[in-house]
Amino acid sequence: MANITAAEVNNLRQITGAGMMDCKKALVESEGDVEKAIEILRKAGQKVASNRADRDAKEGKVIAKVSTDGTFAGMIMLNCETDFVANSAAFLDFANSVIDLAISKRIKSLAELLQEDINGRTIEQAITDLGGKTGEKTTLAHYECIEGAATSAYNHIGNRLATLLSLNKAGFDQVGHELAMQVAAMAPIAVDEDCIPQSVIDKEMEIAKDIVRQEGKPEDMVEKIALGKLSRFFKENTLVNQVFVRDGKMTVAEYLKKSDATLKVVEFKRLILGE
Repeated sequence: MANITAAEVNNLRQITGAGMMDCKKALVESEGDVEKAIEILRKAGQKVASNRADRDAKEGKVIAKVSTDGTFAGMIMLNCETDFVANSAAFLDFANSVIDLAISKRIKSLAELLQEDINGRTIEQAITDLGGKTGEKTTLAHYECIEGAATSAYNHIGNRLATLLSLNKAGFDQVGHELAMQVAAMAPIAVDEDCIPQSVIDKEMEIAKDIVRQEGKPEDMVEKIALGKLSRFFKENTLVNQVFVRDGKMTVAEYLKKSDATLKVVEFKRLILGE
């Protein structure tokens, strides 16, 4: 059996982040070969991740960033089991390295991102490695991105909620930032009513009619009253029709027009931890 020194164990621990006893065991098994020991620890990590596949990973971080030229933005939701791990430096550093890579390469999908190389491993493999180190189920649950003439990203305090938003014109960074905050605060489901699927509109109309009938209104009034309820649904749930949270005297549409007559929101995305 190889004579493993404390310095060798500590060196492997610094490289991998694994526990001291796990590092010593791996070095003994590999007869002091560091590369083999790392592979042993990775395999152990995969086993840990597999054993925890049925565990809930509802904690983690949501992080959004914008490219240096402002035309691309992305955000990830990296999940784990506890806020203790979510707030650790290793978890935060890994999450930031993943979103930085996604932004730099303008990755378009989660599947594509998982196969990207990071420090000689795919991100998918690196996530398994991280789970092995922390002892918690770790998953990259979501990745979203947008492109446009100008994009904005907003990270709420604590990184449990983030948003992306694109405008049709550059030069309105403050507008983009404030509207990305609006999306975070008010959770609209679409930019405007034209962006809402007809199936959703039909469902809301049926719900409104049922409510009106339960209120005992005459049948010949049901359609008209239900349309009024649908109008309120659009006002509350579409971004441009919402009251602007920074100035309750105007709607988002009016705020955009005040900034520039041709300024429009093209798209937005919103992620919140646990959803």
